[in-house]
Amino acid sequence: MYYIGIDIGGTAIKGVVLDGERREISTGSVKTPEDGGEELCLAIAGLVEKLLDGADKSEPAYCGIGCPGVIDSARGVVVFAGNLGLKNFPLAERVTALTGLEVKITNDANAAAFGEAHFGAGSEYENSILVTLGTGVGGGIICGGKLFEGGFSAGAEIGHIVIKQGGRPCTCGRRGCWEAYASATALIEQTKSAMKKHPDSAMWEIGGEQFVNGKTAFDFYERDDTARKVVKKYIKYLACGIVNLANVFRPEVIMLGGGISGQGERLTKPLGRILDRELIGDGSYAPVKIVTAKLGNKAGAYGAAALFMDRE
Repeated sequence: MYYIGIDIGGTAIKGVVLDGERREISTGSVKTPEDGGEELCLAIAGLVEKLLDGADKSEPAYCGIGCPGVIDSARGVVVFAGNLGLKNFPLAERVTALTGLEVKITNDANAAAFGEAHFGAGSEYENSILVTLGTGVGGGIICGGKLFEGGFSAGAEIGHIVIKQGGRPCTCGRRGCWEAYASATALIEQTKSAMKKHPDSAMWEIGGEQFVNGKTAFDFYERDDTARKVVKKYIKYLACGIVNLANVFRPEVIMLGGGISGQGERLTKPLGRILDRELIGDGSYAPVKIVTAKLGNKAGAYGAAALFMDRE
């Protein structure tokens, strides 16, 4: 039995094949086409063929796909994916027609959360949440070992819980969303703003605000007061959303992914202290751990492959 996982990204489509023992058999990738749905399906089908090259064709194979955008997983339809130019596109049906395989699809962030839950930092737990800190704040929720998608698969948009009413504008059109304060994009803006207010900050040693990235404030944390203030305020913003998620879902573990998660314990330790303090009830009962995700950019493909694994 083979489980194929496909992770559709803005520039590349990554794929993996796992066998019935959950061992990695093959991996690969192709460039994401710019010509819409049909070309996308042809690219996926071609990648699947390459991934299964040499596999025993008598064994059953299943294909899971993680796709950006609003996904109706029950119907296998991409309701809307602006960066891919898709609207109400029957992705599962079209890939099945090209490959002959049964196909399931889900949102790419959900797939990454499922991957971490099955194979990564959440594999020991039945209830987990992945929070990805990148251009935005994304992630997914696992309840009782199952992927939580909400009504019509449109839920779990964790980056758009509001942490400050009437606050900063968010790309979704609302104000005060967690994403507007806790994403890597937000941290970069917070760092630049602090540097402008403090021209004596050591962070100017990087050569100018055009060189600021999500690591800058952390890199100067030990020797620059302005950098320390940026990091501490960012952690408070990040903790606010994490505590909200923990109090609503009470997972056993919250996993941090994305570029900023590379800070490791510099994030998880202070976040853990705030969470222990603000978690509803006695933290000794139903505690919530905060850890760094393990799978990196493999999480989405692995999670997509796992969409069929609940059959066992």
